[in-house]
Amino acid sequence: MKILVTGAKGFVGKNLCENLKNIRDGKNRTTDLVIDDVFEYDIDSTVEQLNEYCKKADFVFNLAGVNRPKTQEEFMQGNFGFATRLLDTLKKYNNKCPVMLSSSVQATLIGRYDGEYGRSKKAGEELFFEYEKETGAKVLVYRFPNLFGKWCRPNYNSAVATFCNAFANDLPYTVNDRSFELELLYVDDLVDEMLCALKGAAHRCEYDGLTPVPQDNGRYCYAPITHKVTLGEIVDLLQTFKNQPQTLIVPEIPKGGFAKKLYSTYLSYLPKEKVAFPLKMNIDYRGSFTELIKTANCGQISVNISKPGITKGQHWHNTKWEFFIVVKGRALIQERKIGTNEIIQFEVSGDNIQAVHMLPGYTHNIINLSDTEELITVMWANETFDPNKPDTFGEKV
Repeated sequence: MKILVTGAKGFVGKNLCENLKNIRDGKNRTTDLVIDDVFEYDIDSTVEQLNEYCKKADFVFNLAGVNRPKTQEEFMQGNFGFATRLLDTLKKYNNKCPVMLSSSVQATLIGRYDGEYGRSKKAGEELFFEYEKETGAKVLVYRFPNLFGKWCRPNYNSAVATFCNAFANDLPYTVNDRSFELELLYVDDLVDEMLCALKGAAHRCEYDGLTPVPQDNGRYCYAPITHKVTLGEIVDLLQTFKNQPQTLIVPEIPKGGFAKKLYSTYLSYLPKEKVAFPLKMNIDYRGSFTELIKTANCGQISVNISKPGITKGQHWHNTKWEFFIVVKGRALIQERKIGTNEIIQFEVSGDNIQAVHMLPGYTHNIINLSDTEELITVMWANETFDPNKPDTFGEKV
């Protein structure tokens, strides 16, 4: 299958093309799609290239369009005008392959909101539907809500991109109404839907106002996963992301949730000087102890380095429990139930990595068995350290 993507250098186009090329090159083995070539067309491409691509394409994603023109007239020229040229070129070569159009929810507002952008998108939709009637080619018209994700241009047409860039680069930003709600579509979810379209499994719908209503034979197509969030929720999350190098706290990022997608988006805007950040190493004659990551509800991860022959620990907890995972060196881990003399022990090493529970109510230690090498242990605790309630009591094993 040969795929033509117009607007290939834009936000959606770049994300789509890179994913299509992963499939083409055999890097993505999670799909049975077979892609032979990806034709990337953009504003600097030639008429000859468009002709060649339209002659060979088995599927067309038309993502080309104008969002911020110098004049209002350029909306119609850039959105409707190019769509006309694309379809005329396909007709020239009698190519009746499926064609996807990226429209906008702004097209739904025509009649209530008299905007040139929405008008141009609506005109493009009708042009595609007429093309479908005339040629019999399958047409897939998507009305996108607000989009966000990596590689989106800030200070252009995405509030999320603008906010992410501002927080990542310590720039000023303005929120006029924290309660204002946006419907947001993440670019990876959109790409997933486009791959469904390639397979002939696009999600179809009709519109009830701005709301897509699933319908098998619907006139329109839509990406089924979107998120409705307020501007206040967005900037509050971004503030926690920005604070993470100081707090070490990673907020809740549930699978498929908005916070996870926003965090990935935010990270893509970090300048080089913020990609790496220092951690506080607590160093003494025994070695060092460094907190790495703290979570809202799932404890924290630390790394402990013990010098040769050193014993660390010698304490117990009421409720807190831990994993000790030796990743380099050899160690003896000992645990004794409080009030008894029975010791359980485990000899562990980085050559055979395993996790050892530090049991509640058991005093425990870890001994570096080497006379020459440092011992490196990754430690996970089920709760973050609270200096006001450390739940840690000294007692030798």
